[in-house]
Amino acid sequence: MKQSGWVCLCLMLVLCFSLPVFAQPSDKSVETILIDDFDDQDATDWVWSVQASKYVHIGDNEDDQYPKFGYVEGIPNSLRAYRDADDDSVPMVFGTQVWYDRKGDNWLEIFPADKDTGELHEITLSGNVTQIDFWVWGANYLYTLEMIVRDCNGSVHVLPATVLTFNGWKNIVVQIPTWLKQQTRLRSIADNMRFLGFRITADPNEYANDFAVYFDRIRYTTNTLNTIYDGYDLRNSQFDVQGR
Repeated sequence: MKQSGWVCLCLMLVLCFSLPVFAQPSDKSVETILIDDFDDQDATDWVWSVQASKYVHIGDNEDDQYPKFGYVEGIPNSLRAYRDADDDSVPMVFGTQVWYDRKGDNWLEIFPADKDTGELHEITLSGNVTQIDFWVWGANYLYTLEMIVRDCNGSVHVLPATVLTFNGWKNIVVQIPTWLKQQTRLRSIADNMRFLGFRITADPNEYANDFAVYFDRIRYTTNTLNTIYDGYDLRNSQFDVQGR
């Protein structure tokens, strides 16, 4: 009888583990969202601009004034495979060239700008962002690249990205630290993190002339359901007249 009981128990265990496993409901929806690939300027609400520190070279004629920047034809080789074979558009990247009059505390910032005013355009990022990745072209200068974001409470944070001591294209992934506030309990504050741009700082002893850098395909990975709750659509409701 004991042996028969053990056989029954074993059969029950086998049956339990052989049953199909069904997916459980999840409050996570991980997505990768494109910020800009620079291929179509009309597809975004912003353009890209550059500003540099005070020792940037400004010559007497237009060809000798820095920083120079704009959209140029190009694409990292690793991204060519992702392009549609029927897409005959020209892939573009955004780049800038800068020349300083002397070595020292030199820097430049690359940022999204309003198309009409040229002022900083803060790009709102949806959900709870875990990482931001992009492609950057380095010229093997000892310049440090950082990323600038604003948390949901309005504080600006500068996150380390890489040192540009390499030649050509490289994919950079910046992990968003868990201590950076992306949600707030206050209705009066925008409940999102925002992307402000990049900052490049030169090593004081590095060459100050003819520095160039290019960017392509800026994206972020986020959990878009993390901030959604029952009644989410009421969060920004306004009452125009008392009693209505």
